[in-house]
Amino acid sequence: METDPPPGEDATTLEIRLLGPLTVAHGRGAVALPASRKARALLAYLALAPHPVTRSRLCEILWDVPDDPRGELRWCLSRIRSVLDGPGRIETRGDAVRLELSGCFVDAVEVDRAARAGLETLSTERLQSLAALFVGDVLEGLELDRLPEFEGWLVAQRRHFRDLRATLLEKLTERLSDEEALDTLDQWIRLVPFDLRPHQAVLAALARRGRIREGDEHLAATARLFEADGLDAAPLRALWREARAQAEQAPRPWAAPVAVATPAPPGAVTEDGAAGPHRGSVAVMPFADLTAGPKLPGGSLADAMVHDVIARLAKLRSLFVIGQGSVFALRDRGVPPAEAGRLLGVDYVVSGSVQRRGKRLSVAVELAEARSARIVWAEVFDQETEDAFLVLDEISDRAVVSIAGEIEAAERNRAVLRPPDSLDAWEAHHRGLWHMYRFTRPDNEKARHFFEAATRLDPTFSRAYAGLSFTHWQNAFQGWAERGAEVERAYAAAGQGLMADDRDPAAHWAMGRALWLRGRHDQSVEELERAVQLSPNFALGHYTLAFVHSLTGDPNTAVAASGHSLRLSPYDPMVFGMFGARAMALVRLNRLEEAAEAGRKAAARPNAHAHILAIAAISLALAGRLDEARAHVAAIRKTLPSYRVDDLVTAMQPAPDGESLFREGARRIGFA
Repeated sequence: METDPPPGEDATTLEIRLLGPLTVAHGRGAVALPASRKARALLAYLALAPHPVTRSRLCEILWDVPDDPRGELRWCLSRIRSVLDGPGRIETRGDAVRLELSGCFVDAVEVDRAARAGLETLSTERLQSLAALFVGDVLEGLELDRLPEFEGWLVAQRRHFRDLRATLLEKLTERLSDEEALDTLDQWIRLVPFDLRPHQAVLAALARRGRIREGDEHLAATARLFEADGLDAAPLRALWREARAQAEQAPRPWAAPVAVATPAPPGAVTEDGAAGPHRGSVAVMPFADLTAGPKLPGGSLADAMVHDVIARLAKLRSLFVIGQGSVFALRDRGVPPAEAGRLLGVDYVVSGSVQRRGKRLSVAVELAEARSARIVWAEVFDQETEDAFLVLDEISDRAVVSIAGEIEAAERNRAVLRPPDSLDAWEAHHRGLWHMYRFTRPDNEKARHFFEAATRLDPTFSRAYAGLSFTHWQNAFQGWAERGAEVERAYAAAGQGLMADDRDPAAHWAMGRALWLRGRHDQSVEELERAVQLSPNFALGHYTLAFVHSLTGDPNTAVAASGHSLRLSPYDPMVFGMFGARAMALVRLNRLEEAAEAGRKAAARPNAHAHILAIAAISLALAGRLDEARAHVAAIRKTLPSYRVDDLVTAMQPAPDGESLFREGARRIGFA
């Protein structure tokens, strides 16, 4: 490892400003920056990098096939050393490079750190000081031609900090009085001119102060701006009418600070009652194409992926997905993703980039909350390919499942924090999921309660019926209630889900599970295959096909289906079941060591229940790993002292060959 010398006792403070033109200053004043634009770009990139960056990666980003990229990188690093001059330093370990800036001030890092901690927890003075750090776009004036990797990074950083700035200004507007907020509102509107919320705040403030003529003028000017860009100005006029009506009811100029409401998301109930119940909503914005050189005829890989992701998300039927025409139209008008999300009134926005470099294809995907700009999930999919469209298809599969799964997890966590009597159907459904995935009898009962509430609030919500069917399925499968009655309740709820929406893959999934409980293997498989035909990305459909085939069908099909479900959704709450089905199928195929490993992985999941631990114990016993098998039996009997292999057979209803194997494994470890 090599490092610059550490700063001495009299080292001065170092400040790096990135939110505007790049500037560097010590306590004694501004520092002259290198004339080389690449050296300045390298300094900025390393200042924002959360982890050390390899030299090869830096060369890819900042050099377009030069004669000696490593030599140029060394030269640029030497120029940066002279800029840092003690308070900061360059550290290299092996091939990796990082800036050591402990004790130094980087404006963008300061804003990012505050946002991650939660802007709502900060004082008004702190919010004002953070907002004052923005003097322009990130690295204003530092664009580099013919370097798509750097340009893509720069665009992403500018979008990210533009969104953070908008959120800061919004939080300040909520805290300040009408008069104090005027300058903040002006900055907010100039930053996001097509977002309804700053205009709503301005109109509300003017109405409260009785400045009706100014409100009329603001409305007229803004409506012209919207209409010139092909956007509907009717929502603006509705906001002004509402602001005036509210001001007439409470016409006090010292009223509470402006409260900025979020535009109603797609599917929310509007004043005229025209729209349906609230469902989670997402806009997949067109991805940036960072591939150098001429684009393919008929559209880019990036556009192809976005079309694909939108279609596949829509097929899942769990979210309201904004159509392709709207998102591409906003892209063509130059509206950035976060602003588009607010303009469309959605809950979540997906954005990203696609880059092809020789035989490698790299796709970066980011999911963010539209209102707060908080990043929920981000991933880079990078792999080698001979056929870009084939690999893009595989990446789209993984991206769609990840997006849907991360939104579901976020909604579950949000719903569980809300008072139960305030939940709408969407929230009640996700509160039910939160309990359902804990796989305990008390949680299953709570889940049933919330799913029933969701179906009462919205009888057309097929997913809620699927969840309700699952709770009855669990009661029968786990032996928590009288089996026959719960089987029929599971079947009835699944039927209601199909009547609500027979194109929802979850409805067919629920029916397939219920039919399996009834002992109707062939019809169960038909329903489950219908589920994955409707949505090839529906991981639970593939998993349940694996489960049914592992017990009463083709074990080879079960192995393939379980593997596919794991590839689609490696962090699914049902991963223990995916591995468990794989273990049972491998036992039937006499691939005992593989079965033991699959069973062990299933049992290692934190929500694995007693039947999963029993599968692990029997798989390990059949593979001759008796001590490990007995440890799982001991774990079961801590909570269920009377549990035996008969309980597993009753729950699983395996084919005769599977039952004999279960009993043989149990005999070897005294589990019979």
